[in-house]
Amino acid sequence: MDIFFSRFSVVLLVLISWNSFTTTEAYDALDPNGNITIKWDIKSWTPDGYMAVVTIFNFQQYRHIEAPGWQLGWSWRKKEVIWNMVGAQATDQGDCSKFKGNMPHCCKKTPTVVDLLPGTPYNQQISNCCRGGVISSWAQDPATAISSFQIFVGQSGTTNTTVRAPRNITLKAPGPGYTCGPAQHVPSTKFMSPDNRRKTQALLTWNITCTYSQFLARKTPTCCVSLSSFYNETIIPCPTCSCGCQNSSLAGSCVDPKIASVVPALGKNNLEPLLQCTNHMCPIRIHWHVKTNYKEYWRVKVAITNFNYNMNYSQWNLVVQHPNFDNITQLFSFNYNPLNPYADINDTAMLWGIKFYNDMLSQAGPLGNVQSELLFRKNPSKFTFEKGWAFPRRIYFNGDNCVMPPPDAYPWLPNGTPNLETSPFIILLITFISVLILM
Repeated sequence: MDIFFSRFSVVLLVLISWNSFTTTEAYDALDPNGNITIKWDIKSWTPDGYMAVVTIFNFQQYRHIEAPGWQLGWSWRKKEVIWNMVGAQATDQGDCSKFKGNMPHCCKKTPTVVDLLPGTPYNQQISNCCRGGVISSWAQDPATAISSFQIFVGQSGTTNTTVRAPRNITLKAPGPGYTCGPAQHVPSTKFMSPDNRRKTQALLTWNITCTYSQFLARKTPTCCVSLSSFYNETIIPCPTCSCGCQNSSLAGSCVDPKIASVVPALGKNNLEPLLQCTNHMCPIRIHWHVKTNYKEYWRVKVAITNFNYNMNYSQWNLVVQHPNFDNITQLFSFNYNPLNPYADINDTAMLWGIKFYNDMLSQAGPLGNVQSELLFRKNPSKFTFEKGWAFPRRIYFNGDNCVMPPPDAYPWLPNGTPNLETSPFIILLITFISVLILM
């Protein structure tokens, strides 16, 4: 009996540890300080409430909010109503039947707010609004990593001691994945006048911090990686069922590419995927091909393919971890930014498309791919083609960790082949000459 309870305790401890691990997935080792911070700045009091500016800051280095954009929700603590909004709108007015004459913008106890679309009339805009809820990642473009709106709240209290912060804050961006903490009273935000000559500050400021978890966002991965090289004819595909299997409901619907043109899509940027039928069933595949070997350099081709007929990936980005990124020399048709969460290690790069050229990864089909080539300088103390060293350690697409092939499946050098020092053309030429001599 004692042995039984001892074993049961061990199993219980393992289960508790596993559960704890899954809930800590919000921590990202490549972006340890990344989060979305929502600032709620009360700037003036009104006869029955206040006017506030709410600002969403995306401090995540490479995870952005794409179309159809963010949705922000909360619960009022008292009987608050929203009299008016500038730069955003509530999705549902709710029951405002008790009001006569001037109707509130929203009377719901739990409002949901969305950004306005580009082209909104100027008198309904404020700074950093009206991009359809799309927010860039901080490393891609800090200027557009912010979204703001103005809100006029009534029946809320008109002093610092009578007003209450909203609670149960939720952020969908555009789907689930973010968990928001409670509103915290922080030192009041300071503002500069447009001419930078006068400084003012908010009457009261609350901060809400939201963190992302891929585990909470979706039940299956969203991307996978395939590999190939010039020195091995084997192409390593994405692992089978990387993002689900064709017979599984978790993978979503799929169609044969031969008949895809006659299958109506559900609409652009629809959260329900309609995938091209593949063995991996991932919306996105990244292919890393070791293309060429020179005396002092080596070259890689990276291709990203969209298998989702329902999604255009705007402002997409790729994060790649490889030890030779400290010696990257040239990049073609992608932007590049090093990510150094730990100052003494420079092995992680963020890649994204050039604006108005290939920053949109189109829906599945002939245009559903983007590609680039990377040129690296060899570091004699590190460089080798042996044991799969030339392939990435980790790849993220739009902030989600992609499924990699197992390391023992990587395209290795043929047995007995020394580390290559010349181009494959020279090697083939030498081989051909040797055959002629033997004949």
